[in-house]
Amino acid sequence: MAFDVDDFPWEQADPRGFTQAFVRVRGGSVPILLVHGWPETARIWWRVIAPLADAGFDVIAPDLRGFGRSEVGPDGFHDVASHALDLSALMRHLGHERFVAVGGDLGGPIIQDLALREPERVDRMVLFNSPLPFDKERMQGMRTRPPAESADYFIRQGTDPDGLAAELDTPDKRRRYVATFYGPRFWAHPGAFDAEAVAFLTEPFGDGAKLRASFGAYESVFRSEARAEPPRIGRNEATETMILFGPSDHVIYPDFDRMAAEVFPNHVGPFLLRDCGHFVQWEAARPLTTAVLTFCRDLLASQS
Repeated sequence: MAFDVDDFPWEQADPRGFTQAFVRVRGGSVPILLVHGWPETARIWWRVIAPLADAGFDVIAPDLRGFGRSEVGPDGFHDVASHALDLSALMRHLGHERFVAVGGDLGGPIIQDLALREPERVDRMVLFNSPLPFDKERMQGMRTRPPAESADYFIRQGTDPDGLAAELDTPDKRRRYVATFYGPRFWAHPGAFDAEAVAFLTEPFGDGAKLRASFGAYESVFRSEARAEPPRIGRNEATETMILFGPSDHVIYPDFDRMAAEVFPNHVGPFLLRDCGHFVQWEAARPLTTAVLTFCRDLLASQS
């Protein structure tokens, strides 16, 4: 299947002082915010946007600051809190006071922050394969650490981002670096991405300034100066959350599903997705779509 960046309509807004680009497909009046992670852009949602719109959602899939078609943050911050504040402002700019939020990888902490920062606005969360707050008592006996061999990229991007960016000094090197996360690093289930898909998903990372900016989320883990403010990440007993898990993932916690169930006690699931790894929205597009439709059936029914 061929993919094109203009398969869906793009819009722009600047409620936070920079141009944020986003795909918007208005299939109905129930807003759903799709938040990508790293190394992703809004393109990672390409396989679910149309089905969600067809079901009656107003689908908004932004490129985070410093990613894809969005500008780099003017204040130099690219941490979880900055992204959360950007998306809060974007949704308000679009006239949405309440919305459903979906995210994995970096998108997971961003929607977790949003739900604690503005609990009256996030109706529901759909969360998969992402970082979680650690609860030592409740997570006793669980496998709460990702494989040690998978952490090299995290440490390098967080502690030596300028050195890494200097090594990746051509668009081709940058794209090939990002491509490893869709292939030999085994984040995805084997065979989930063919060459055409990898080329489509990695193309935006040829931009050196933006790739460097995208390392900001990792820097913020190691350096408080890289944070606009502390992220709001913690146990959330209020927001109704659906937990999905692609267990072929070699970078996230082996017991992500059990851990998430402790962090979000008001949950549906967890549901394990067969033959699926880190990139649930691409690898398991149909199960994700049907799960979201079921989870939000009452919201969709109320608009008719």
